[in-house]
Amino acid sequence: MREISPFALGATLYMPATRGDILDLVFGEKLPYLRSLVLCLEDAIAASDVDSALAKLHAFLIQVEQRGGRPDSAPLLFVRPRDAEMAAMLNEWPLIEHVDGFVVPKLTLKSLPSWEYAVSNPHLYLMPTLETSDVYDPSAMVELGQALKANLGQRVLALRIGGNDLMGCLGLRRNPATTIYKTPMNYAISMLTGVMGAQGFALTAPVFEQLASPDLLKEEIELDISHGLVGKTAVHPSQINIIQNALRVSLQDLNSAKLIVNDNAPAVFKHDNAMCEPATHYNWAVRILERAKWQGVMLCETAKGEPGVRLAEVNQ
Repeated sequence: MREISPFALGATLYMPATRGDILDLVFGEKLPYLRSLVLCLEDAIAASDVDSALAKLHAFLIQVEQRGGRPDSAPLLFVRPRDAEMAAMLNEWPLIEHVDGFVVPKLTLKSLPSWEYAVSNPHLYLMPTLETSDVYDPSAMVELGQALKANLGQRVLALRIGGNDLMGCLGLRRNPATTIYKTPMNYAISMLTGVMGAQGFALTAPVFEQLASPDLLKEEIELDISHGLVGKTAVHPSQINIIQNALRVSLQDLNSAKLIVNDNAPAVFKHDNAMCEPATHYNWAVRILERAKWQGVMLCETAKGEPGVRLAEVNQ
C-alpha cells in the first residue's frame, strides 16, 4: 500500500461509473487540476444500470493497464461499490490494483465485519461514509471508531460525512440560502470531529449541492476548515477550484506553524499579534504544514484581485 495523506484529497469529485470520459480525467487530459475522483456504483447508478456500470469500469481498468498504469500525477482514484457483496467481487479483480481504494457507503458497526471480510486486498484504502441515523449517537460513533482502529487501522484514509443522507434521516433538506452549519448537521459535524478526530481519523466535508451559489460555497468551506475537515466532496467540476483554493493555507498560518514546530521554539511567544504556545498548538501546526504541502499557500492578491498561490516550501 502506497502512503497517501488525507490532505491530498482536496475536492473529491463524485461521478457515476457509467461516464464515458473517466479515462480523460484520470490521465489529466480533462480537469488537470483534479486531485481525487470517486467512481460511484451506488446512489448515482440505477439498479437497472449496475451491470452496464460494472462492464464500463472493467473496460476502463483494461485501458489503464494498456497505458502502463496511472501516471504519478494522476488524481487519487476510488470506487464506491453498491454493497459489501459487490466490493468482494471487485476486490478479486486483478486490475483493481489501478484503484487506490473503496468508498464504503452507509457504514455502521453492524456492517463493518462484512466490509472487512469483503475488502481483503491490503493495498486498498477505505473511506467509510458516515450517513446513517446512528451517526447522531455519540456513543455509537465511539464504538465504531474503536472498531475501525482495531480492525482496519491505517487502511482508513478518511471518514466521509454524508450530509444529504444524514439530513434525510431527519426528513430534511438544506435551505439553499444557508450553509449546512445552520441545520442539525452543525451538531453532527461538530460531534464527529470531536469523537472521531480525537481517535485520529481525518474527516471530509459534505457535498454542497447548490451549483449557482459559489459565494455560499466559499463560506461553507471556511466553516469546514474551522471544524478541522480536510477536504470536501464536489458534485460538479465548477466547484473544484473553489474548494481547493479555499483549502490553501494562509502565509501567516504557515509561518506560525513553522515557528511552533521548531525545536528551539520558546514555551510561549508572540507572533503576528497572537500568543503561540507549542505545547498547545503543536498538533494544529503539524496539520497546517501537511495541508500546505498538498494544497499550497495563499500568498497575496494579484493585480486583478485574484489570489496568487504557490505550493508550500514547508521544509524551509
